[in-house]
Amino acid sequence: MSGILDAIGDTPLLPLERLARGLPNPVYVKCEHLNPGGSVKDRLARAIVDDAEARGVLRPHAGMTLIEATAGNTGMGLALVAAARGYALVCVMPEKMSVDKRRALAAMGARVVVTKNAPPSSPDNFQNVARRMAEDEGWFLTEQFDNPVNVEVHAATTGPEILRQLGRAPAAFVSGAGTGGTISGVGRCLKRADPSTRVVLADPVGSGLAGWVATGEMGPDGAYAVEGIGSSKAPANLHRAVIDEAVSISDERSFATARALIREEGMLVGGSAGTNVAAALELAARPELGGPVVTVLCDSWDRYFSQPWLARADF
Repeated sequence: MSGILDAIGDTPLLPLERLARGLPNPVYVKCEHLNPGGSVKDRLARAIVDDAEARGVLRPHAGMTLIEATAGNTGMGLALVAAARGYALVCVMPEKMSVDKRRALAAMGARVVVTKNAPPSSPDNFQNVARRMAEDEGWFLTEQFDNPVNVEVHAATTGPEILRQLGRAPAAFVSGAGTGGTISGVGRCLKRADPSTRVVLADPVGSGLAGWVATGEMGPDGAYAVEGIGSSKAPANLHRAVIDEAVSISDERSFATARALIREEGMLVGGSAGTNVAAALELAARPELGGPVVTVLCDSWDRYFSQPWLARADF
């Protein structure tokens, strides 16, 4: 009998039946919110720990501690791994992330450290705090933003699953970027299968990554409410050479699309899925694309119940 970690991956690829109706190209969504930890980040959490154990850096059931700077989803994936393998876990999160995520992580036994919403240059930035704590305490920093295993697991699993499930390479693959692992790894895999596949970054308005994709220089840094994607600094795992273009999506449009996915498609997802699907629908409206668009439903709605976009009375 297999354990919970063996339930990670092989998520469904489903067509959008209503939201993409009438468009010249179909849209398919990879249902990563159906992973056991509720997000795409389950894949990298297991892969990073597997790699560290294979290298002898980590030893299961030896009382060692994992630490990660997370918007919440990687923390949930790591909490699954920690429970299965006997590790302690510390998650460092910026304060903009939902209370639901903090409560879920604490319920799973993680210690949650909340930081200010500080830029990457600040010592109070959640990544810098996690790095400092790891060094001070001798804990293992899983380092999702820089660890190449993050990209490799998506090139080895998520991308091939899409090719198998779709029966071909899509005309376009659309994804937001938090660490960059999904878009870089899947994009690399799909372009290897068909170099004509367009890889498109879905980026929140206020993030500088869309400007970076277009020009090589970070765009203006602004505030946005969508969690887990976008940045004022390009992470090491975001490979610009794989990305063909970027589409910027406002908070309002992201959340409206997420609510439509819940109500009209029965897909119980979070705000970043709304960003991805809004951008995918924009791509699918281009007749010249000439084929299906695939995107990712990053995480489940259960970690956003307290957030205004989901809790609003006029849903």
